[in-house]
Amino acid sequence: MAQASALDTLIDLAQRDSDAAAKRLGAALKAVEEAEQKHEMLLGYRDEYARKLDAAQAAGITPFAYHNFVAFIGKLDNAINGQREVLKHAKYKADKEKSTWQESERKRLSYRTLNERAALEALRIENKRDQKLMDDHAARGAFYKR
Repeated sequence: MAQASALDTLIDLAQRDSDAAAKRLGAALKAVEEAEQKHEMLLGYRDEYARKLDAAQAAGITPFAYHNFVAFIGKLDNAINGQREVLKHAKYKADKEKSTWQESERKRLSYRTLNERAALEALRIENKRDQKLMDDHAARGAFYKR
């Protein structure tokens, strides 16, 4: 029975580890989603600002205003590139957390399988013992009936 208790403890620890890994994975996936949204938002701003530049050029624009448009688009491009790196890092972290969670789940399921096998083995042994007791009882009954 000590082995079953040890397996139960391992299963409990593995479950806690798996739950913690699942929470970290959820947070990492949320960070990816937020980074993607911010990236898309920056791309939308850049497209909108480029359209404004095109419209201003068509209507006539001063060199100073043109310089300001181009400088701001450059800053948006830098922000987009920076956000692309943030997104890349967030995806990398999410992939790592997914691997960690999968490994903890594999371990938890392995312990559970071992526990089920131990329970089946204990049941098999108990059934065998019960059968032996019943056979002995039947044999004694037959012996004393003579």
